[in-house]
Amino acid sequence: MGEALQTALTDRYSALSTSLRDRVISFVLAAFEGLGSYRDADSDLFIERVLPIVLAAQQQMGAVTDAYLSAMIADMAGGSSASAGVVVDQALRGVPPAEVYRRPFVTAYTALSRGHDYVDAIGQARTRLLSITETDMQLARTQAARQSMTRRGGAQFYRRRMTGTKNCALCTIASTQRYRVADLMPIHPGCHCEPEPLPGTKDPGHVIDEQLLKDAHDAIARDIGQSDAGGRAPDYRHLIVTREHGEYGPLLAVRRQNFTGPDDVPAA
Repeated sequence: MGEALQTALTDRYSALSTSLRDRVISFVLAAFEGLGSYRDADSDLFIERVLPIVLAAQQQMGAVTDAYLSAMIADMAGGSSASAGVVVDQALRGVPPAEVYRRPFVTAYTALSRGHDYVDAIGQARTRLLSITETDMQLARTQAARQSMTRRGGAQFYRRRMTGTKNCALCTIASTQRYRVADLMPIHPGCHCEPEPLPGTKDPGHVIDEQLLKDAHDAIARDIGQSDAGGRAPDYRHLIVTREHGEYGPLLAVRRQNFTGPDDVPAA
């Protein structure tokens, strides 16, 4: 079928995965906002209610991603379009999910202890919960994508496909690059990028969209006062990097960003 089928598959996958993510986020936030109070007993009740739904949604994201990539690769390279079969870890971050979804409550308690009013503290907790849920759905996508493409074969490279009408500079520039299937797609909190296999087994080269990279360079250069028609000053390979995050895994970041590690925590 070629390009027409691949476009239809991509559009359908984007619609399904976006709907799934939005529905689970709406459910989680509604459950949090409906608690009425946010004491320890409320956090236990919240986790009991939402965790089964969240974990099921992550598995569904994995299954939808696997089905999409299997169909895409089959159309590009031939062979069966049957799903490869993926299993998304419940502990996506290497941390028990119950611990992760208790963190918004810790955020609220911390804010209150620092003098923030109740409304502000709960607002901070809600923002953290939103970030956690979004990020976990994206981690489920990327984990499933790596499993699916590695197990099937037929594609050695992929690109990051941006979704929506607004995308950050990190994702825009990253979308101009090709990535190897063996590498888990680096993300960042709030990232909605989708993996899209590239046809063939020949390396297309590091930059696969020179014009978009140039446009991104020109837009950023207007803010930092540098310009280069070749799109290489500043060199974004030196500005935008992949760092290893203790829970997320590969994480897109600006070079000046750093994360707290074990050595930064003072001894008891």
